[in-house]
Amino acid sequence: MKEIDARGLSCPQPVILLKQALADQPQTCKIWVDHPTARENTLRFAAHAGYKADILEQGGDVCLTLSKK
Repeated sequence: MKEIDARGLSCPQPVILLKQALADQPQTCKIWVDHPTARENTLRFAAHAGYKADILEQGGDVCLTLSKK
């Protein structure tokens, strides 16, 4: 499983990192973000790329665990 820590990064950096991680189409990928805009944009990109997301919120951080549909 690939894991990305995009906390502290503003858009579009989290989406760019996610795009790079999903380039070889892993079965699962995990990305951490800490901003609502980054959360929504990465969720939108993941859905477009064919992944569903499980969302875990911990304080101000959000962990999106993505798995291939």
